[in-house]
Amino acid sequence: MDLGLLIKIFGESQSWHGPCIAIVAADASVKTPGPDHIMGGGNKVYAPRITSGRVSADAICLLPDQRALLVIQRSRHKQTTGEESLQESLLVLDIGHLVGLEFENTRVLRQLGLAAPLAGERQYTPGSLMG
Repeated sequence: MDLGLLIKIFGESQSWHGPCIAIVAADASVKTPGPDHIMGGGNKVYAPRITSGRVSADAICLLPDQRALLVIQRSRHKQTTGEESLQESLLVLDIGHLVGLEFENTRVLRQLGLAAPLAGERQYTPGSLMG
């Protein structure tokens, strides 16, 4: 991804920014759609693992001089005692392997000097059912 565009989005100040999804050209993320289970007789059944290049970031920081993005991922786990623990991990991404960024809103458009598109009237594609 272009360093100039990343500087427009994140700035050069090396400050932390809110959540987004970094899309990298690698299978960098492993997700499970459900928990693993221990069945009768002690057999363990593993939930399927899904790999993708979509890395969810709770916080992200651009290091322009090093051409790197720092990604913080946080996950909360509840122990059997009911106590919650917070696990944080740091991922350092080379921006040469960054394909795109996905944000949960359109506020980042202001940093690029753009206005958010107006929501137009609903348009139906040919063949869609209405009623």
